[in-house]
Amino acid sequence: MPRLARQLWVCLTSISLLAGGCAPRQPFYFFEDGDLSHYVGAIQKLEYPDTDQQPLDEAAGAVEPLTLSNPSFDNVWELSLEEAIRTSLENGKVLRNLGGRFASFGGPRPQTGEPAVSLLTSPVQTPTIYDPSIVETDPFRGVESALALFDTQLSSSLTWERINRPQNFQQSVNPIFPQNLQGETSNLTTGLTKRTATGATWGFSNQTLYDNNNVRAREVPSTWQTNYDFTFNQPLLQGAGVTYNRIAGPDFFDNLYGRPNFRGVLLARISADISLADFEAGVRNLVSDTEQSYWELYFAYRNLEARKAGRDSALEAWRKVHALYVEQSRGGEADKEAQAREQYFFFRSEVEQALTDVYRCENRLRYMMGISASDGRLIRPSDEPTTARIAFDWQQSLVEALSRSAELRKQKWVIKQRELELVAAKNLVLPRLDMVGRYRFLGMGQELVNQNYNPYESNNADPLRGTDAYSTLFSGQFQEWQAGAQFLMPLGFRRELATVRHHQLQLARERARLQDEELEASHALVEAVRNVDTNFALAQTNFNRRVAAERQVEAVQAAYDAGTVTLDQLLDAQRRRAEAESSYYRSIVDYNRSIAQLHFRKGSLLEYNGVFLSEGPWPGKAYFDAHRRARQRDASIYLDYGHSRPGVFSRGSVTQSFEALGADSRPMQLPPRDPATREEPAPAGLPASPSAPGPAGPELLPTPPA
Repeated sequence: MPRLARQLWVCLTSISLLAGGCAPRQPFYFFEDGDLSHYVGAIQKLEYPDTDQQPLDEAAGAVEPLTLSNPSFDNVWELSLEEAIRTSLENGKVLRNLGGRFASFGGPRPQTGEPAVSLLTSPVQTPTIYDPSIVETDPFRGVESALALFDTQLSSSLTWERINRPQNFQQSVNPIFPQNLQGETSNLTTGLTKRTATGATWGFSNQTLYDNNNVRAREVPSTWQTNYDFTFNQPLLQGAGVTYNRIAGPDFFDNLYGRPNFRGVLLARISADISLADFEAGVRNLVSDTEQSYWELYFAYRNLEARKAGRDSALEAWRKVHALYVEQSRGGEADKEAQAREQYFFFRSEVEQALTDVYRCENRLRYMMGISASDGRLIRPSDEPTTARIAFDWQQSLVEALSRSAELRKQKWVIKQRELELVAAKNLVLPRLDMVGRYRFLGMGQELVNQNYNPYESNNADPLRGTDAYSTLFSGQFQEWQAGAQFLMPLGFRRELATVRHHQLQLARERARLQDEELEASHALVEAVRNVDTNFALAQTNFNRRVAAERQVEAVQAAYDAGTVTLDQLLDAQRRRAEAESSYYRSIVDYNRSIAQLHFRKGSLLEYNGVFLSEGPWPGKAYFDAHRRARQRDASIYLDYGHSRPGVFSRGSVTQSFEALGADSRPMQLPPRDPATREEPAPAGLPASPSAPGPAGPELLPTPPA
């Protein structure tokens, strides 16, 4: 381009830039039609995921719930506690809980005014039946993953290369090397490596090389070379020993940061045991909340009956006063009629609230059982709570609480994990001293394999012509070996000593936690024992109060009919009778809940409800392989590894029976306390009810005309 034209082009470009300014401009397109339907003006928006997961039938098929305005149901489901717990376990893929509202841990009585939404708020924190298997099959921390680090590794690589390269050689001076190097090369490498429990690495590999080029100094244009190597690497100090390698694993350093990352077989096994302890605690909590829900529903029915009795008596009193009020007779004054009316509506509101509590408690039990929230049936407990006095042996209960608690057993596994990590961390303080070695068989020839045995002979005029590499290899002429030692030691061991101190502090922390957890378990057991004794005493007292209130109502009613007492005394007696009835059943239910709470603290709640944990069946191939492995071990010769053998870190399986701890710790049913020791006379026993044997279905009476 001429100089003048270039200057003109620069000037025009500068003028166009100055005229356009610095504001962004949209480009211009000749064939634009304005259809921007494909344009999306947002990066993120709420969308539905593309999944084929169908909603649960029990959730999608729920019918209209029972309420005060919709109290109709098809039939009553007489449900036992055993059936309720069995249904909960059958539907318990996710081990549901009521979000800590129930008094599984000895807290206040459960709330029934809020739905259970713990799974919606924190689904990850809710245990499932899949958790132990997920931990077992973890690709990074599972047992199989840790064992896979010792598996034999097969590696192979094949490369083929074409050479066409100019070189700086003058043919008249050096005719051996060509000016244009041409040829082909290939490299086939195949090997097996195996890590052992002692930390050694054994290897067996083969390397086959092919070389063909136009260098004139070569006897033959193409040659094959093959060699077989036997290698080993055995740590003598750091990284040596069966104990260390089963704790840390062969690859214990994090590839990203180079920090210790212990993930051996023993630690993976402990992680699996910790997950089993969490699973047991989840099943125990599921059973506990189910039983708590069952007895709360029982109390809701009994409380409803007590409120209905108070309502009926208030209704009868109101009708009598209202009749006198209409006739303008004595005893039918306006204030008395209003007082009787207020008493009736008070009890009616109590009945409505109690009926709503029945629906809510029934829904809680349905949730724990994993069934539909409403299906046209109304659950009614068929079991009666125990009224006999039960005494537990304190020393045996304390032994059970400290030995059978899932939380304490989990913490002990954590301590064992920290102890093993400390053993592995102390090994890192040693310097790295490895013994290495290699033995190699070599072969070289014009061909790789030939049917005629023709090895390389150095005394021949043309030693390579007509030979093959494997014949030379099998002749054993060319053998190499190498032996040596590798040493590595950081000056100061700063990171290694810090690692040991770090794991020492972790171990001290976990031991301190275990001690405080045991102290907390003993305090919780004391509170549970006290609750059993207190609730039984309250049940006796409230029974006497209930009988006295009933007799008081009868006496006041007779006196009121005779005109010797006023209406407010009769209404007050009726109200106190209803309160005494509700308080009695409240104490009976609390007594049964406190018994379950004591078993919860002792670690025997699952056995108390007839629940035992065991592993499910494996596939048939697994049993076949295990049987073959057992026969192999039976036919093998036992070798004592001595000090390199890992120490015992497990004391065997957990017992799930009362008698396994050395004494019979079953509760003893005792007769009630001596009546002479109580302030009020106690009956010979605590009958469930002087009237009907079980709770009746809920109902509301119509309001009489004023």
